[in-house]
Amino acid sequence: MYGERAFVTRLVPDPDLVGGPVPDQEVAECAVEWQASLFGGGEPGFDPTMAGRRRMDLDATSWVDHLPRWLDGSDHVFAELVARLPWRQRTVPMYDRMVQEPRLVWWWAQPDGDAAVPLPVLDEVRHALSGVYQRSFDSIGCNYYRTGADSVAWHGDRMRHEQIDPLVATVSVGAPRPFQLRPRGGGHALSFLLGQGDLLVMGGATQHDWEHSVPKVAAAGPRISITYRHGAESPAALRAVRSRHPAAGAQNRHRAAIGSTNAPGRLSVSGADRRDGTAHPGQPESEGRPS
Repeated sequence: MYGERAFVTRLVPDPDLVGGPVPDQEVAECAVEWQASLFGGGEPGFDPTMAGRRRMDLDATSWVDHLPRWLDGSDHVFAELVARLPWRQRTVPMYDRMVQEPRLVWWWAQPDGDAAVPLPVLDEVRHALSGVYQRSFDSIGCNYYRTGADSVAWHGDRMRHEQIDPLVATVSVGAPRPFQLRPRGGGHALSFLLGQGDLLVMGGATQHDWEHSVPKVAAAGPRISITYRHGAESPAALRAVRSRHPAAGAQNRHRAAIGSTNAPGRLSVSGADRRDGTAHPGQPESEGRPS
């Protein structure tokens, strides 16, 4: 069912830390081995109608769409991304020190210029998502979890501070890894095992009222999450309501619709979130581009 494969990853230092463009000699290479799935071979392709996707309501206002094995040829996509992308490992503050994030990242956005998307299928997926969900997905962020030690802590994407009901769509390639969702601040966690071309779309108030994570595990093969977001240019129509609190936005609007006394953008603050709307120290809050 599986075959052993090996690839070389290019790791580029963070230019913010080296003070400018990165010289070629500072680009490190490291090998990664993994077991490719029999079902992930062949040429990349997908059903643009996303027939068969299943919607799960997380609560009255939040939902996820799940479509297993949506992307054919996912092993080919994984191998090409590992080999082609200039992966970076960001350094972030944790309490009183700086630490390296336990994963590698790469980012593309339309407003950044004319840089080409590295694989045509990534752009094809972006247009398909835009057509089905009627949002203009204009950025792609890749996160590379090399082993079970790579992870991302509980968080909601930063776009929740600027947009009402943002959609976040992720295609996972490589070895399956647990992806977890829980109510903001804690509670029972739901787990999805994502990899090998699986599609997961978070919608409604999920970014406002729920958190997600990729936890560390004892052992796992490498996985890449390919995440699509919209509003990279922050158009006025999407920035008309700016949350004063990380759980405001859509949650306030939904509560107002059912007669809550909380005004939009002024949700009463619970103990689960900090009043200044920032991430808890030591917990980088997004898999995407640094803000």
